[in-house]
Amino acid sequence: MDEIAQHAEQGGRRITDLVQCVLTDVEMPEMDGYVLTRRIKEAPRFAGLPVLMHSSLSAEASQELGKGVGADAYVPKFEPTELARTLEEVLRSQANRAQGLAG
Repeated sequence: MDEIAQHAEQGGRRITDLVQCVLTDVEMPEMDGYVLTRRIKEAPRFAGLPVLMHSSLSAEASQELGKGVGADAYVPKFEPTELARTLEEVLRSQANRAQGLAG
């Protein structure tokens, strides 16, 4: 992510010109999705970049933790229709924001 952000900055662009959304799992080998989401949301260079968490950890506490670190949405795994709907919503929202900035 840092390389993409650096590339955007060098070109005088925003990260959201290159990446519309981050889709992350919670359980990952070197850094869990909660830490990744918090880092993205705290870094000014990633401002406006939505993060969607998708995990087999479907308990309400896991979802609340995701929202607590700044996730824009949290979709439990094994719900493909919900994941598709949420991704579409997040991407549509990003496109609308981009049009508003360009207009």
